[in-house]
Amino acid sequence: MSDVLALAGVGVVRGDSTLLDDVDWEVEEGQRWVVLGPNGAGKTTLLQLASGRMHPTRGVVGILGEVLGAVDVFELRPRIGLASASLAERIPGGERVGDVVVTASYGVVGRWRESYDSLDHARAAELLVALGADHLVDRTFGTLSEGERKRVQIARALMTDPELMLLDEPAAGLDLGGREDLVARLGEIAGDVMAPALVLVTHHVEEIPPNFTDVLLLRDGRVVAQGPIEITLTAANLSETFGVPLQLEQRGSRYIAWSG
Repeated sequence: MSDVLALAGVGVVRGDSTLLDDVDWEVEEGQRWVVLGPNGAGKTTLLQLASGRMHPTRGVVGILGEVLGAVDVFELRPRIGLASASLAERIPGGERVGDVVVTASYGVVGRWRESYDSLDHARAAELLVALGADHLVDRTFGTLSEGERKRVQIARALMTDPELMLLDEPAAGLDLGGREDLVARLGEIAGDVMAPALVLVTHHVEEIPPNFTDVLLLRDGRVVAQGPIEITLTAANLSETFGVPLQLEQRGSRYIAWSG
């Protein structure tokens, strides 16, 4: 296997705030990582680095065989699938769902004068089916529920057949039914050997889909622990990460945590 992501001694400083501090982390082909931590832990900053949308203050960030600072990020970004709230805010509310997905082929938000062939439209339709959102194809993005928007965003992120897929809190704001449906679908994607390397950011162990292989735990911009999920996701590591005594239980392929 080869590295999809490689961070060495990475720090990010903004003003008087250290957002990330001396982070070493590697993501290899075929791995499915979940990044866990409280608010302010540095999770979103880490994802911005991984997506080529931020440069580190110190250290080296390698993405898909390229080094940030020595590569045209506009050529790199189409190789990375990203689903995040900040990206969703840029999608025009009047944009048709089918176009929200297909425009990822050109790396643009909002259809203009681009031309798409039948293969582009067929792939967009296939992805919407896989995410249970094919019935939304002619709806406008602004009319969708939060759960529907999340599924459309993930379909869009997969449109270019990326080598790396980044999911920033995909289950945030969903009700229980919506969360469970999305987690199950993400678990199916993670279980597909042809799927790209995956990195999913969340606050909650209950949102970890099946088939995820590794976990990175962050607190105050520093790594608490990282490694295979079955040995790294422990009550002790979780308690240190969130700063409160926590219990952890695995039920089948899912996890639950509570204080006590």
